[in-house]
Amino acid sequence: MRADVVVVGLGAFGSAALWRLAARGVDVVGVERHGIGHSFGSSHGTTRLFRMACMEHPGLTEIARKSLALWTELGEATGETYVRQTGSLNVGGPGSRPIKGARLAAAKAGARTTDLTHEQLHERFPQYNLELGEVAVWDPGAGICYAEPTVRAQVAEAQRLGATVYPHTMATAIDVTADGVTVRTPTIEITADQVVVCGGAWLRNLVRGLPLSPRRTPLFWFQPQDPDSEAFRLDNFPAFIWEFADGRGLWGHGSDDGFEVKIGLDGGRHESGFDADDLDRYIHPLDDIAELAAAVSRAFPGLDPAPVKAIPCMVTDSPDGQFLLGRYDDRVVIAGGDSGHGFKHCAGIGELVAQTTTKETPYTDVSFIDPTRFS
Repeated sequence: MRADVVVVGLGAFGSAALWRLAARGVDVVGVERHGIGHSFGSSHGTTRLFRMACMEHPGLTEIARKSLALWTELGEATGETYVRQTGSLNVGGPGSRPIKGARLAAAKAGARTTDLTHEQLHERFPQYNLELGEVAVWDPGAGICYAEPTVRAQVAEAQRLGATVYPHTMATAIDVTADGVTVRTPTIEITADQVVVCGGAWLRNLVRGLPLSPRRTPLFWFQPQDPDSEAFRLDNFPAFIWEFADGRGLWGHGSDDGFEVKIGLDGGRHESGFDADDLDRYIHPLDDIAELAAAVSRAFPGLDPAPVKAIPCMVTDSPDGQFLLGRYDDRVVIAGGDSGHGFKHCAGIGELVAQTTTKETPYTDVSFIDPTRFS
């Protein structure tokens, strides 16, 4: 089979790249080792946080804006909602990373935020059991995005625009020559001018030499101590990132119809450096839950610290916590290294991948996510 471009991996980044390439009229083929919107990689778990004041780097704000614009346009066409802007909180000491990072993004990227004093935070969000001196930055354009529906919608729109998709088709090799690339699978070979590799935790297996490390990150959901309480509904308990004085922290958001309160632990014990095919898909009460439950009990006394649901997930860390996105050689473009904050940016990343592949001028500076920066 012959195409202009083949996209390997159709999770968050790959499905968006497929969509944005198809939107340009590119003859594009996508292959995915599992089903579309599957639960075996990094792009599942019902929801993800969406932020405008991105503490990880001010340059991400423009990518978040592009994602919001593209998802809004897609939602108008499909009648679905892919981003729900309930606002979000960055909580911590005045010198903590969430506070400093959000303020830096606001200052450099023009993200609209509001500082909340300790007293204001306590008054507006009494669910938080704050330590003395902790403050917050309110990001009104933030909220949550919907994981599996977004991936499926991006692939469906790409197909509507002419893309060809092969689910349950694992790429076993990518051969690059002076004349093009060939993506080999057990059932089909696809020859193209270029390949876009968005393999998530499998990316380093497909493109050798990338400094990426998959990390096991189970996802957990909780319920209030009082089943009749509205305090932890999403409208009352919006998305948040909270860093404690010891460097650990929590992130999550409230419940709504279709999902419970979602909370995860940052800075805890997480297995990393394994091969993605060897991910431990069991949930271990002592190792996985005990530390998180203790943190939830201390931080949010109104929540039952015993999770009601859990599922394994992976993120893929880069050395500096930023994505690897761009041209890796003349015929290979990559997008990966989500480092735990990638999904909210995936539509904007898909647009950048499409611009890179078609040699357009990027809509924003991408030097800080150049995939060759570690060479």
